[in-house]
Amino acid sequence: MENGEVGKTYFWNNKVRKKIESMNFNGKQYTTIYMSLYGISNLEEISKKIFIETTQLMDKNLRKYMISHNQTSIPEYAKTGIDMANFFGVTQNGDKVDYGKFFATDDKVLCFDDLERANVDVIDILGYINNFVEHDHIKTIIICNEKELSTKLKSSNLEMKTFIATYLLDKEGDLSDVTDKPMVEKIQDKIEYVFDKANDYERIKEKLIGETFEYAPEFNYIINGLLMRYETNPELIRFLRENTQLIIFTFNKSGTKNLRILKHALNDFKKIFEMVNKNYPNTNNRVLQTMLIFTIAVSFEIKAGKITKEKFVNIQDNEEYKSILVSSRVLMDNRQFYIKEFDSNYYYNFKAEYRFFKFIEIYVRTRIFDMKVFKSNMEVIIKTVDTDKLPAYKRLLTREFWKINDDQFEAMIKEILDDVKKGNMELINMVKIFAYFNYFVKKNLISYDIKSLKTTFFNGMNLSALHSSYCDNVTEELDRIAVGEPDQNIEEVLRYFNELNKQLQDKMYNEKANEIFACIPMKMEQFYDRFDKECMDIPIFKHYDPFQMFQRISCASNEDIVTIKEKLINRASMYQKEIEPEMKNIKKLKQIMDDYTKNKQDSIKLVMLKDFSKELGNILSLYKTSTSKAKKQDIVEDI
Repeated sequence: MENGEVGKTYFWNNKVRKKIESMNFNGKQYTTIYMSLYGISNLEEISKKIFIETTQLMDKNLRKYMISHNQTSIPEYAKTGIDMANFFGVTQNGDKVDYGKFFATDDKVLCFDDLERANVDVIDILGYINNFVEHDHIKTIIICNEKELSTKLKSSNLEMKTFIATYLLDKEGDLSDVTDKPMVEKIQDKIEYVFDKANDYERIKEKLIGETFEYAPEFNYIINGLLMRYETNPELIRFLRENTQLIIFTFNKSGTKNLRILKHALNDFKKIFEMVNKNYPNTNNRVLQTMLIFTIAVSFEIKAGKITKEKFVNIQDNEEYKSILVSSRVLMDNRQFYIKEFDSNYYYNFKAEYRFFKFIEIYVRTRIFDMKVFKSNMEVIIKTVDTDKLPAYKRLLTREFWKINDDQFEAMIKEILDDVKKGNMELINMVKIFAYFNYFVKKNLISYDIKSLKTTFFNGMNLSALHSSYCDNVTEELDRIAVGEPDQNIEEVLRYFNELNKQLQDKMYNEKANEIFACIPMKMEQFYDRFDKECMDIPIFKHYDPFQMFQRISCASNEDIVTIKEKLINRASMYQKEIEPEMKNIKKLKQIMDDYTKNKQDSIKLVMLKDFSKELGNILSLYKTSTSKAKKQDIVEDI
């Protein structure tokens, strides 16, 4: 029996099998019959596999073909044909089956692999195999991971076992006894007592297995074997062989010992390496090494089930990744703890400025190679591999400030201050940079008057607001400020930022409102789609002129008037608090409708508009009721 966690099948195919078939015992040449038990659901399937494998040994022409084509096993579709041919007593060359050879067992060695992955009770499989060993005297090898097998024996049918154990405890009167050991422990003990398959396995193993060998693989040897498949790509195989130790280090850091995942990761890297070499042939070797580490690391983190796929989804680029690292290291931010651990684990003693690749993360997670993201990432890499080419403020935000050389610090501060004066950064980054400057002043690292600095930043923020986007995750962004505690100076800058950010929000909503309401009445499908996705929980009517709104609604079809009205009713019931700021304009819209329909002869459209106005009144009454209740509550609290 061969026991181990990884590389067992590879060891069998490349060492043990060849050794057995090359040896001669008492004038007999042994042949091996290999069967994987992976997914086997009944013992009949094992018999069928043995039959098929033995028929391949009888057919000389088939065997000759397989040797000449370096084929070690028959494809499944071919096995079906062979199976049927032998069923009728004819091999592929037209000869009848030689039953003397067919029943001969003294020159064969059976190998059963993946015992722990069979879907049949392990005890039943071992009993089945015992027939070959005890009755037919066939030399037999079993390959398995006993650690995984033990876990499987204990965890199989756990719900059923728990139910039966609980039932037995209840019948014995032990279920209601709370003075004894904890109930969970009682149930576990009863399960082990009643369903002790582990002991059954040990007893059968002791009877069936003559020798057990522990396979402890040499990963250098195995990984070299994995790399052989890339021999046809000279550039790739050269790069992989030069970085074998890097592969082994990353593989060991994963802590999973799963060679299948490593094999898939290397296949993914093949695609990445070829795309990089084709489109960006002069890419820095250090970047390619980091890509190799990242591909293997993300593959193990996702495919081994260590994390959910969503852990990396919201990280958009290397700059954001490094910003998270800075905040998590300095502020000990537990929300970013996983990213910190990932980086410390896989990039330990490996220095690289660019170490998060969004296009690789997407490829591993979704199996889609996004060319747009790939080219975007690579363009940034080309410009920023040499970090001295990054704007000074980005270097400050994406790396620990104490890594800046003293002789570069003063020039860096002047460059950043110049960008602040010109407003050459996003508004939210202005706040982050001020936090650093405020900290530097406190630590006497720079000699600037803090009041003058605030004025400089306020002026720069005004310029920045002209081109910045609204920041909707302010708290998350500011949590990444990696120095000092908030003080009065930072609070002042934050207040000013919030005012400007609110203006940016209004600007964004104004643009959104103009775009979406312009779809009425000619592009109603587009309006409904965008309104449902983007406007349900925001006060969008606050940002559009009520008179223009009435003109558009009145020009819509009667059916669309009814549909818009119903959407507003449902929206108000679901998001009453969120849309309250738009009630002033809703009131104006109702008044405009009332004025328009007053003293006019009724038509279907006029009736629809009157009904619309009535429902707007019902929506407005929701807020009158809320205000009244709030006032009554205040009175009660005062009493």
